[in-house]
Formats: sequence, C-alpha cells, structure tokens
Amino acid sequence: MENRTISYQPLTPAVYHILLALVESEKHGYAIMKDVEAQTGGQIKMGPGTLYGSIKRMLAAGLIEEAEERPDPELDDERRRYYRLTALGVRVVSAESERLAAAVKMAQQRHILASS
Repeated sequence: MENRTISYQPLTPAVYHILLALVESEKHGYAIMKDVEAQTGGQIKMGPGTLYGSIKRMLAAGLIEEAEERPDPELDDERRRYYRLTALGVRVVSAESERLAAAVKMAQQRHILASS
C-alpha cells in the first residue's frame, strides 16, 4: 500500500487542506471551505470551482467518500453532501504530512527557516 500513497505525492495545496479538514469529522463543502480558510489563517481562500473540482477528483481517486448518513433535514439543508476520508485518504494525508515535515526539517537545517 505504501507505493500507492507515494504515487499521490506531492498533493496540491487544495487537496492537502481538504484532506486535513476532513481528518476530525465529516463536513459539507461550505464547512470545508471555512475550515481551510481557518487552518491557513486566511492565506488560502478556496472558491467553489477549486473545492468541488478537487472533491470530484478525490472521490474518483478513492481518497474521500460521500457520507451516507445525513443530519435531520430540519437541522440542515437536505441538498448538502457530506464527505469523509477513506482509509486510503488517511494514509495519503499522513504520508504527505510526513513529506512536508521532512522538507521543513531540511530547510531548518540549512538555516532557511528558523528552528522551533
């Protein structure tokens, strides 16, 4: 399975942040957009085209899936689709996070970034 996760690297920033947004819970599109904006301190503001284009590709790649259970229609818009990570999606976001951490470590060793 490791080779399959490597084939996804590097992830685009949009895909990486969408996967991160889904690590803790299922979310619908607008909630994903707001989560990405919050996790990046407003540096990434994803529009609907980027979000839903990425979601479509991630569904096809098996990184995420549409959640079958929906909130009560009286509490939420019944048209919303909720997404969650698949086991593959968890492995891919984990592998990408490790790859990025190694890159940051190398940059710190070369004094490009300040060490924490």
